[in-house]
Amino acid sequence: MQYVIMDLEWNNTYAKKVSGFLNEVIEIGAVKLDDDLDNLDTFTCIIRSQIGKKLRGSVKRLTHLTNDDISTGLPFTQVFSAFRKWIGPKETVIFTWGDGDIRVLLENFRYLNGIKTIPFLQNYCDLQRVYHAVTKSPKGQQVGLSAAAASLGIDPEVYIHHRALGDSMLTAEILRKIYDPALFRSLTVPCGSEFYDRLQFKAKIIRNLDNPLVDKKRMHHVCEVCKTECEQLTEWKFHSQAFRANFFCPTCGLTYAVSVRFKKYYDHVECRKVVSVKEEPAPNETEEASV
Repeated sequence: MQYVIMDLEWNNTYAKKVSGFLNEVIEIGAVKLDDDLDNLDTFTCIIRSQIGKKLRGSVKRLTHLTNDDISTGLPFTQVFSAFRKWIGPKETVIFTWGDGDIRVLLENFRYLNGIKTIPFLQNYCDLQRVYHAVTKSPKGQQVGLSAAAASLGIDPEVYIHHRALGDSMLTAEILRKIYDPALFRSLTVPCGSEFYDRLQFKAKIIRNLDNPLVDKKRMHHVCEVCKTECEQLTEWKFHSQAFRANFFCPTCGLTYAVSVRFKKYYDHVECRKVVSVKEEPAPNETEEASV
């Protein structure tokens, strides 16, 4: 088994073929590790832009890449053919920080090569997810690469930020710090049809109160102070991505503004409930989240 930590840089650009915007890959960087997590090799290449001809200003500032760079790089297909050969035939786990790079890469393969899978992907692990499991970070909190490195005592300034090779090398340092064989096995997934189904599934906010996925138990409210069942004052209305209604506690005399948001993911529904007091005492916020 070997491990490849991959990072991509991309440029958001208009794509005529889909009549919309697409994140075009403009650079790849990767580090190959052996079973002991020692460096074996690195791979880096700037990719010639085939969709957009100019970089966004924000991309220029972050990466310090220029329009000349992306006009003289190598073609996407040639780069990833070379990358596949660089990985070799050995069973490999590909790591990225978050699954954004994998989603963008799949989109590029579909647009530029007309294929619906990533040819070199055998096994995949989202290292950001592993970091959250190891550090027990609050649910829903997305920790960036540099912040994660700093929290583990790694100096992120050693590597060049927002360049694919520098970020992949920093990610490899994080991997070494949090490596737990059992945990990694549990969070590594084979890249079969279910993997791609999950990857391409777009999470959706549930807008219809009669949807069977709406947990009606979440549509009640118990007083934050006395734990009395509150009376619903207004009908539920959908606004700003959530169902909203007012509740009244007959014991405490408090009126609550309650919002409940249901979001459908591939294999679960997330419920987020936010409550604020509308009268004295001063408003406060509480949140509940469930999977």
